[in-house]
Amino acid sequence: MSRIIYPYPVLSGRVEVEITRVRVDGRPLDYSRISPSLQTVALDDPSRDDWQEAVLDVRTVLPEEEIAYGPWSELVCVAVVEEQATNTRTVQRLTRERGSGTWQGSVRLRRSRHRSRATLGVQVVAAVEGVRGRMIGRVENDWVIDLQAEIPVRDKEVRIVEADFRDGPYAWLRPFKDAPWFVDTSGELPTVYLNQGVEGLTALLRGNSTTEKATAALVNAQIVSDVWETMFHASVSDMESDENGTPRLPVGWRGAVLEAMLSDVLPGLSPTDALVELRARRQEGYGWTELQSRVQYAAALRAQLPKQLATTLRLTARSSQGENR
Repeated sequence: MSRIIYPYPVLSGRVEVEITRVRVDGRPLDYSRISPSLQTVALDDPSRDDWQEAVLDVRTVLPEEEIAYGPWSELVCVAVVEEQATNTRTVQRLTRERGSGTWQGSVRLRRSRHRSRATLGVQVVAAVEGVRGRMIGRVENDWVIDLQAEIPVRDKEVRIVEADFRDGPYAWLRPFKDAPWFVDTSGELPTVYLNQGVEGLTALLRGNSTTEKATAALVNAQIVSDVWETMFHASVSDMESDENGTPRLPVGWRGAVLEAMLSDVLPGLSPTDALVELRARRQEGYGWTELQSRVQYAAALRAQLPKQLATTLRLTARSSQGENR
């Protein structure tokens, strides 16, 4: 955040904020969908696609000495949720813990008022030099609340590029000229290349009729499943170790992908134990082949592939019954 000069005294110490818990329609959100390091919450959950309200528990720490002895009064600390896409702004006053610089509270995010990505920040307001309502401090980096993401990634998870693999501008794609799509995880952002050389693919993904939309959803789910699987393997390859030799999550989207998928790939293990087991299997070779079916399964779940397949089969059966009447 760029530095702003105020014509009155403000806090010089840091204002820190964390989201300690999230509940969706009263049920706790899985901790893997909350990333303190990336300050991001992923609210899109296939098992809760009809949710109405999320409640975010917020804890913020202000520079206690400045708060106590600074040239201000009537100090208030508020959490602010904003989204530019819907021009929505929600302000919730936080409550100070007695005798400390910690303030806490809960912020309600109603799904009907938001579309894609909101931000949650904290502002400190007080009366300064006889003027009320002056902002004297705020958190440096807001949290991102993503309603369309299943994994908490600060930037958008996947970039989509349409290109002709045979004659397009990307010569390195020509060996894959018959593939309908290609997932590239070599860069900072995973990229899905859709092959315009496959006749009807891009038109299918933009279908308008009920059957076309269902088929498009099935194809899209297969693409997303491939993306999750490819991202998982790229993330495993980027795992590093700490000074004690214990494997740790990579940074950025790779770490978030592992956090999201490990419980399905190696169920019953803690995240730390799962990383140790994953590295051991990969380096020593035992059980790695068998693990691939678990990776495919976890990727299919994340992409809602079973659900989309069932929907498409049901609509196809109805369409066939209508034609045979």
